[in-house]
Amino acid sequence: MQPLAITMGDACGIGPEIIAMAFARGALPGSFVVGDVEVLRRAAAIVSSVERVGLPVAVIERPADAGDVPPRCLPVLVPPGLPAGVAGLPFGRVDAVAGIAAAACIRHAVALALAREVAAIVTAPIHKEALAAAGEPYPGHTELLQAEASAGPVRMMLANDELKTVLVSIHVSLRRAIEAVSFEAVLETLRIAQRAAVRWGQAAPRIAVAGLNPHAGEAGLFGDEELRIIAPAIAAACREGIDARGPFAPDTVFMRARHTPEHPGEFDVVVAMYHDQGLIPVKYLGVERGVNVTLGLPFVRTSPDHGTAFDLAGSGRADPASLIAACQMARRLAVG
Repeated sequence: MQPLAITMGDACGIGPEIIAMAFARGALPGSFVVGDVEVLRRAAAIVSSVERVGLPVAVIERPADAGDVPPRCLPVLVPPGLPAGVAGLPFGRVDAVAGIAAAACIRHAVALALAREVAAIVTAPIHKEALAAAGEPYPGHTELLQAEASAGPVRMMLANDELKTVLVSIHVSLRRAIEAVSFEAVLETLRIAQRAAVRWGQAAPRIAVAGLNPHAGEAGLFGDEELRIIAPAIAAACREGIDARGPFAPDTVFMRARHTPEHPGEFDVVVAMYHDQGLIPVKYLGVERGVNVTLGLPFVRTSPDHGTAFDLAGSGRADPASLIAACQMARRLAVG
């Protein structure tokens, strides 16, 4: 079984810390970290003082070496292009050096995934301001991964065991997000969601589509995007054999799709028109259980459902639950 590559994230945030915490608890077997050794040693020291267990850090030369590292030992593969002095950066501060280091880790992890040396990539949180300060032209993980993989259209999915939401647009202003709702964008999102769901084992996924406007436009009373754009895209998807339904009122469709033991959901996936429309419902169910998945890449990539949490960095109080969930989902999707 190939290992998972976990990128360390922003060195000034909680990424290295939650990685170290998860390894200290024995929760990430068959994984290694792409990162700065001293940053991970600093994180291991913090975690060791909190968990009262030792967490040695081992440098590995290639992904396959991760399997030779003893349990509860943190294997680190150092990527090319790391700047000096990353471990000396203070916690909780935006720093261009941290952005450079985070991007170097991501790029090397992508190279390993494209070379089929790892089963999947799990990315710890990065800070978008640090990425911008580093001179990166990409606003976040998704765009950087897409560029490095030379991938076609990609989409963000946020998922937990109760709800899966795929977004038409991601990190843009609300005004630009509304402008991004086009026939082509909605149809492409439905295609990507369908292909992904089939890969993870749902032969005929039921996809609900949220409207853009309140009450899904109420037959044009509150906006006509549903009539002009969204409904025709759904009809086109149905002609391609995709079980797409809607557009539904966005204030109720997520409740209808939510799966619980008491209430099996009506749908397997919800396509949302913009970032907050789709992510607020999933995050409300519990950030610690949410996993971000990038659909459309030539490899599996997941990440925790939270950011760098600068206010917690260095305290030893950050919760690794979402990172562990991301690793578990990456493994399931990679196998599927």
